[in-house]
Amino acid sequence: QVQLVESGGGLVQPGGSLRLSCAASGFTFSNYVTYWYRQTPGAERELVAAITSVGGITNYADSVKGRFTISKDNAKNTVYLQIHSLKPEDTGVYYCKLETRGAIRRNYWGQGTQVTVSS
Repeated sequence: QVQLVESGGGLVQPGGSLRLSCAASGFTFSNYVTYWYRQTPGAERELVAAITSVGGITNYADSVKGRFTISKDNAKNTVYLQIHSLKPEDTGVYYCKLETRGAIRRNYWGQGTQVTVSS
């Protein structure tokens, strides 16, 4: 079945940068959307970015616009989230989700990668 694996998280100082990766395997469909979410205990889960497989159309939450960039490498079946100017409030577990489009719509989640922004 479809598997999503996030990587690239870690401990970073405010103002630093990270690149998160979401590697997908086990699928053959071509029309889907990949989303990045983040969640901190005691806070609402937040959708931060999305990209479509068809056309590479991107979208961002207002809270991250200008600092986060979502991109994809089709040859590697990987979606990236480049983050710069990190703030303490960016701390959380970052998850990717793949949502199929077309006749059948299904969601697939990764296990998440921890991002901690602290001095």
